[in-house]
Amino acid sequence: MNLLERLNQDMKNAMKNKEKVKLSVIRMVKSSLQNEQIKLGRELTDDDSLTVLNRELKQRKDSLHEFEQANREDLASKLRDEIAVLEAYMPEQLSEEEVSKIVQDTISEVGATTKVDMGKVMGAIMPKVKGKADGGLVNRLVQQHLS
Repeated sequence: MNLLERLNQDMKNAMKNKEKVKLSVIRMVKSSLQNEQIKLGRELTDDDSLTVLNRELKQRKDSLHEFEQANREDLASKLRDEIAVLEAYMPEQLSEEEVSKIVQDTISEVGATTKVDMGKVMGAIMPKVKGKADGGLVNRLVQQHLS
């Protein structure tokens, strides 16, 4: 079952169970997927769908951070619920140890030795961990291993 089919099924269930937050998030994701499909002018691949989900999740996490800094707990709480719904559609996240191993292997593959090579390393790692690890975590680990 691809992401769109899963979203349609979950949307029906959310309507039946009167889960307003879940329904709202699913509709938003479907809309974003349709917009991306129109923009690309073709059917979305699983990678394309994952990119859209990552974008939506990142936007919410950034907003959550801003709301928490502004002491807007009412808005932050709503965003936490939306993030929980979105994370259910993401692939299982890699642990920090697994990401660290991938970082070490990639540094060896690329032959990086200093922080000057960071862009090269990040460019090689991100496709490997797409959707499975947070970019901030990857960035931090690459910096640790290169220093």
